[in-house]
Amino acid sequence: MRKKEYIIRNARPSEFEEIGKLMTHVYSQLEGFPKESYYKMLSNIGDLTKRPETELLVAVPSDDRIAGAVVYFSDMKFYGSGGIATKEQNAAGFRLLAVDPLTRGQGIGKLLVNECIRKTKDKKLYQVIIHTTMAMQTAWRMYENIGFKRSEDLDFMQGKLSVYGFRLLL
Repeated sequence: MRKKEYIIRNARPSEFEEIGKLMTHVYSQLEGFPKESYYKMLSNIGDLTKRPETELLVAVPSDDRIAGAVVYFSDMKFYGSGGIATKEQNAAGFRLLAVDPLTRGQGIGKLLVNECIRKTKDKKLYQVIIHTTMAMQTAWRMYENIGFKRSEDLDFMQGKLSVYGFRLLL
C-alpha cells in the first residue's frame, strides 16, 4: 500500500467548523486541559485568522480531507498565550497543532511544524516559539527531534496546567 502524500495549505473558511471539531476532539482527550473556555476557542478556531499575521494551516491528501491543522503566528504579539512569549521580537510561533487520530503516525504533525519553520525562515525571523504540556508527550518528542530546546523563561501556568515553552533558533 502506498503512503498518502499530503500538502500543507491555508484553511478555507468553509473548513473552519470541521477543523474546530477536529481540534476539540483531539484536545478533549488530553488530561488536565481547561474545558469550557478552551473548547469554545477551538470550536471557533477560524476566528483566530482575523488576527493580523495569523494563518490556519491544514494538511490534506489528494481527497482534500483534513488530516491535521495548526495555527501559525508570524508575529508573536498575536500569539495569545500566557507568560512572556507575546513580547518576543523577531520570532514566530505556532499553537494548537492537532492531527486526526485516524491519520496519526504518518508524519502529518511534522509536516505542519516544518511548514511553520519554513514560513518563519522566509520572513527572515530568528526563532520559532511554541508551548506544550506533559500530556502531549508525542508532540514534545517530535519538537525535540526537530531541534526545539526547552526555554523555561517561556513557561507559564494556565489555571492548574503547567505549560512549557520551547524555542527553535534559526
